[in-house]
Amino acid sequence: MKNKHEVGKSGEERAVNFLRQKGFSIIKTNYRTSFGEIDVIARDGDTIVFIEVKSRRSLSFGAPEQAVDSIKKNRIKKIANQFISHYQLFDRDCRFDIVALYYEGQAVQIKHIPNAFY
Repeated sequence: MKNKHEVGKSGEERAVNFLRQKGFSIIKTNYRTSFGEIDVIARDGDTIVFIEVKSRRSLSFGAPEQAVDSIKKNRIKKIANQFISHYQLFDRDCRFDIVALYYEGQAVQIKHIPNAFY
């Protein structure tokens, strides 16, 4: 069985492929600032989408998306603001999504939650 880091990395790769299949254009992955990291930044039409990817091998601690608490949401918003400022994207619509992956043996369930938080 994969360790926590491998599950997370695999989940991010699967999420990127999933989003591409849905028509998203990937701008950046693992965008880091002094506040932390956003897993995926993509474009959905003209909208910039900041995406948190959460993967779980077990639901004993809840669904993957439940791990995105208010502290994590606020951190993602700060990082998104830095990205918008750095690239002067003030005129663009943006939103925050979650891609949740749950591994069941070799199978994986992927859940995309658009506008997961504001």
